[in-house]
Amino acid sequence: MTDIGRRGFLVRTGLALSAAVLASASSRTLANQQPSPHRFTNWEDLRAKFPLSPQLIHLAAFFLASHPAPVRDAIERHRAGLDADPIGYWSEHEEKQEAKVLLAAAEYLGSNTADIALTDSTTMGLGLLYGGLKLGNEQEILTTTHDHYSTETALRLRAERTGAMVRQIHLYRSLKTVSRDEIVESLRKGITPMTRIVAVTWVHSSTGLKLPIHEMAQAIQTINRSRDEQNRVIFCVDGVHALGVEDFRVNELGCDFLIAGTHKWMFGPRGTGLVWGQPKAWPIARATIPTFSSQAYDLWMENKSSKGLPQSVHMTPGGFHSFEHRWALDEAFLFHQAIGKSKVTQRIYELNQQLKQGLAAMPHVTLHTPMSQDLSAGIVCLEVAGLAPRTVVEKLRQRNIVGSVTPYATKYVRLAPSLVNSSEEIEMTLREIKNLRTA
Repeated sequence: MTDIGRRGFLVRTGLALSAAVLASASSRTLANQQPSPHRFTNWEDLRAKFPLSPQLIHLAAFFLASHPAPVRDAIERHRAGLDADPIGYWSEHEEKQEAKVLLAAAEYLGSNTADIALTDSTTMGLGLLYGGLKLGNEQEILTTTHDHYSTETALRLRAERTGAMVRQIHLYRSLKTVSRDEIVESLRKGITPMTRIVAVTWVHSSTGLKLPIHEMAQAIQTINRSRDEQNRVIFCVDGVHALGVEDFRVNELGCDFLIAGTHKWMFGPRGTGLVWGQPKAWPIARATIPTFSSQAYDLWMENKSSKGLPQSVHMTPGGFHSFEHRWALDEAFLFHQAIGKSKVTQRIYELNQQLKQGLAAMPHVTLHTPMSQDLSAGIVCLEVAGLAPRTVVEKLRQRNIVGSVTPYATKYVRLAPSLVNSSEEIEMTLREIKNLRTA
């Protein structure tokens, strides 16, 4: 085994986790390291770390993140190194930077590094996971009518390729009356003896509805008590609009897999994401793209099997990536940790409640996102009487307010207050929406 291979083997196994934690902590004191400015002082100072145009009110920042200063600086540092000496810089940094990313992600999620596979986006993670799940002949995948194109298409492609059975259910009758109990009960009734996989989306980008994932997981666990391991229901969650918003530890969430891009609410480098899996759930996943893990590669060169490596290693696609972006991802997790997960959640909730309450008081506006934060997160969807959603977004843009239209058959105006916004900006937005009237 090569020196690089030996380092990779030590870093990427659970046996080296405690050593990696100590190494990461001590490395920040080394003179040749450039510490990132993670200290949080106030929301105005935080906003200043983003190169966002000050002329605009950014209420679509969830779509594709602007890089905050620590992330941007790390990207440029790695890019400069790769441009100056591509093979030398890659050889020196590839394994240790990926290890730092995995460690930062694990500390943020409350998991082990061996439970995480790195991807380039939510869509890539969904495609890799749903395309490779092991299913028996009579087993089905259960999903919902509320999911995003990426989930629905990943499952359709799987069905076309393998003949897998995919079934959809409604989780609620109406957004006006939806409740946590209704959602959980609809899921419970939808699961049959053939159901092996449940695939849902935590926060719906179509309406802003947030599913009660923990309660849904508990209902599935109750069903699983009467099943053997080969028939246990595996709970998969697209968490892209919850990661970086909700305050949770993934091991306590109750799902088996969490898939998310990290270039939205997490403010990570564009083109980054992850798949987290429970250790007992990972064996159901089959990789479809070869990994470039050094230990897997070294074993291949020695004509040895790599089956003993964590499945997350195999599920991290190989090939050459935009390394300067992937290696800067740890800065995004550290950025959030410095603020504090609970503080992040509280801030986003406060701004969203301000927006929703203001909209609900307007007779010409229909608010589609539930008012309760138990059923919503950071996305707010609405309609303005007599105006098409695209027209509303265009009119707001003319007033320097950036929103979006939901990319679904049923279209709404979509606004998403985040950490880059202020209460004053929300008030300005409400005033402009109040003034919108049909001609």
